[in-house]
Amino acid sequence: MSDCCSQPGLMPVETARERLLDTLQPVPGTEDMALELAAGRVLAEPVIAALDLPPCDNSAMDGYALRLADLHSGKPLELIGKSFAGKPFTGTINPGTCVRIMTGAVVPPGADTVVMQEQVEAREESVLVSGRVRAGDHIRRRGEDIREGEVLLAAGSRITVAHIALLAAAGVGSVTVRRRPVIALFSTGDELRQPGEQLGTGDIYDSNRTALKAALAGLGLEILDLGILPDTRSVIADALERAARDADAIITSGGVSVGEADYTREVLKDMGEIGFWKVAMKPGKPFAFGRLQGTPFFGLPGNPVSALVTFYQLVRPALAVMQGGSWSAPQTMRARLLQPLNKKPGRTDFQRGFFRNDETGTLVVEPAGTQGSHILSGLASANCFIVLDRKSGPAAAGDMVTIEPLQAPLLR
Repeated sequence: MSDCCSQPGLMPVETARERLLDTLQPVPGTEDMALELAAGRVLAEPVIAALDLPPCDNSAMDGYALRLADLHSGKPLELIGKSFAGKPFTGTINPGTCVRIMTGAVVPPGADTVVMQEQVEAREESVLVSGRVRAGDHIRRRGEDIREGEVLLAAGSRITVAHIALLAAAGVGSVTVRRRPVIALFSTGDELRQPGEQLGTGDIYDSNRTALKAALAGLGLEILDLGILPDTRSVIADALERAARDADAIITSGGVSVGEADYTREVLKDMGEIGFWKVAMKPGKPFAFGRLQGTPFFGLPGNPVSALVTFYQLVRPALAVMQGGSWSAPQTMRARLLQPLNKKPGRTDFQRGFFRNDETGTLVVEPAGTQGSHILSGLASANCFIVLDRKSGPAAAGDMVTIEPLQAPLLR
């Protein structure tokens, strides 16, 4: 039997990603939660401003609130009171008067300008203003940030800390968010052991499931961890049945190639359907997508770098859709390659790289370690993918290449 990586019929990685995004839908269900707990969650309903922000004209400086027209005479202004944040002056600024005002305090009626205290000579009951002053100086206008009725945050937005600050300032205490998808996860392989256990001859630690659990948690997903499964068809079938029943999606690593003990894809084919298998990407060619009793299935390769690259390039966008959010093409840049890279035409290559600005300010990139699909140290030290087009061959030192800076969950 020929190796899977030599077989024809590979799907371009862009097509595979589009198929996933077009096929999947947000999981149903919402929940209300306190605003301060909502970071990373996806908003289910738009949040509409119930008030102007700021809610009133207020001072941007410690200084004096006054009428600009009164400064033309050059005479001192009568000091008639003080305005503090939370304790506004209750009177009106009439001609020839002013009020001491603090940052954030309400600008009293009649005043049209705040003069900062450094431009004022303060006396016991009056002040004399010097320097250039313009109408409206140092006043934060009502509604200049947000207007009542404006959409503060659209449905489908992934809530950030900055969003939380904005909503809190507008008086929003809770939000309605989409239910977090439950992702069933397991690894297959008789040779796999949990980190911390004793290794026997030929055993290796299960880095894939550990890393994928961290990635899923970082994306705000719930995890149904089914552990490490042996290369036994019946055990894998039982696990897939449970996963399809109890989870919104299934992610496995290993068992999707064509080895004699690679049962996951075979069981999926018998119990469900395979949407596509084998993608024209390196690393990560033996990637499978399908459904089991309607539940989406993502079969990642067993090689650790391949598993993480396919998760990042294919599964991560799909999960964003399932969470009720959106996904857009990653940011790319062009950089000068410092070392040559080997490549054969036929697959899009995601080589691990490290980019920086050199002493001239030019963006440059170099490979991060050895590029084997089992070499985790290179991925751990990378801050980007060097993306080499499917049809291209080797890249020489000095060539301009496309780089894709890493984002969460591979880099934070």
